[in-house]
Amino acid sequence: MRAVLTVVGKDKNGIIAKVSTFLAERQVNILDISQTILDEYFAMLMLVDLKKSTVKLARLAEECSELGKNIGMSIHVQHEEIFNAMHSV
Repeated sequence: MRAVLTVVGKDKNGIIAKVSTFLAERQVNILDISQTILDEYFAMLMLVDLKKSTVKLARLAEECSELGKNIGMSIHVQHEEIFNAMHSV
């Protein structure tokens, strides 16, 4: 199963490292990543694969939200199909 992970907040050092390490610890594979900095704001979009994940999607979403709070970012995870349905016209 694939999911879309978004990270948004004020830019600071180590965001990509913290998020990717967090995912690797849970056996979540990053398939694609795009990130940008707009003025002082950081935005990242990841497509991840949960086939070998040690946690289910709902738990991963909770843990990512908590990680976001700990590092001062907003982190959300959605099933790829839900993300696509919400963002199609």
